[in-house]
Amino acid sequence: MKSQKILNDPVYGFITIPSELIFAIIDHPYFQRLRRIRQLGLTDFVYPGALHTRFHHALGAMHLMSITLDNLRLKGTEISDEEYEAALIAILLHDIGHGPFSHALEFSLLEGIPHEELSILTIEALNREFGGQLNLAISIFKNKYPRKFLNQLVSSQLDIDRLDYLQRDCFFTGVSEGTIGADRIIKMMAVHKDQLVIEEKGIYSIENFLSARRLMYWQVYLHKTTVSAEKMLINLITRAKVLARQGHSFQVSEEFDFFLKNPLHLKDFQSNPQILEQFLQLDDFDIWGAIKLWKSHPDYVLKNISRMFLTRNLFKINLVNDPFTPEEIQEQLEKTRQKLSIPPEDLDYFFSHGKVSNYGYLASDRINILTKKGKVLDVATAADLPNIKVMSKIVEKYYVCKAKSLILT
Repeated sequence: MKSQKILNDPVYGFITIPSELIFAIIDHPYFQRLRRIRQLGLTDFVYPGALHTRFHHALGAMHLMSITLDNLRLKGTEISDEEYEAALIAILLHDIGHGPFSHALEFSLLEGIPHEELSILTIEALNREFGGQLNLAISIFKNKYPRKFLNQLVSSQLDIDRLDYLQRDCFFTGVSEGTIGADRIIKMMAVHKDQLVIEEKGIYSIENFLSARRLMYWQVYLHKTTVSAEKMLINLITRAKVLARQGHSFQVSEEFDFFLKNPLHLKDFQSNPQILEQFLQLDDFDIWGAIKLWKSHPDYVLKNISRMFLTRNLFKINLVNDPFTPEEIQEQLEKTRQKLSIPPEDLDYFFSHGKVSNYGYLASDRINILTKKGKVLDVATAADLPNIKVMSKIVEKYYVCKAKSLILT
């Protein structure tokens, strides 16, 4: 028997890679690409330590999945070795379809193609390469496997993905408010009638988990500076696509050039494996390399936004609780146009408005509590926890962000 491989993770310490198949998947170029995609995109503009990658996160999630499955086995849930390995592979590959800058460019570089769909296509491509050894993992990932709790561990409101990213993002940003008791939550997990449940004594850990996640959204994921930086990046890529499709040429990587020039839909990825292969060559470095080159581009939109990124001269953002009226937006638009002295048709590149939303608990996707009497109740009604009822409400905030000044020459 070959010795097991171990990795040293900054959050959990030593992580064991439990099988040759899993090691081969981690070693594959598709998975290694995740080293070059940051978990939190542009959040390091706010929290300088937020430089961890999707690679870190995927390995951490696999580690937590193994601990969870071990605990469920101890509680008498039968999990075969094949199911165990497949669940680890499913969580390991759950983010494999993320593109550069993850969520920020999900719907601008590729229009209307969710990363989950690209993850499925990528896992299926890996499965062909590994001779069908990922069949069970795919079944779990797609929620087609009869034992539903395995899919719930991969994708639900209390999945292993969330348990890892909250701990990991707290660690690297230094935002302690998002700290969760993941070890206790895992210890409290059980399987009842094929559903994932939390034992009643773990209910306060769940309340803390939901509260921490909500706080992390406002303090980290939807921090106004991050929102501003992401809008700038979207506007930059939008401009590059417009110019590329008008016939302008760029100094960019071959793969990035392909996606700038070609409007693609999910069916294109499904029918042409070469497009997926091109996509799986893309990472954050393609974008940053382009930004460094575009700082001297003759197009003033590309040049300005690229220089703003490189000097952290971000759009000024105003994030408020109440919606802006159409008149207020129009007034700010006109003020911005006059200040920047640019034609009206270019204003959208330097002025953005919209809303961001956050919820702690989505009642339609229940977290189930198993009471001491054997009843299964939704966490919002299982005990006197008004906090969870409040967290079920979707909170929306509204923003306007705009460039402060431009270099027009």
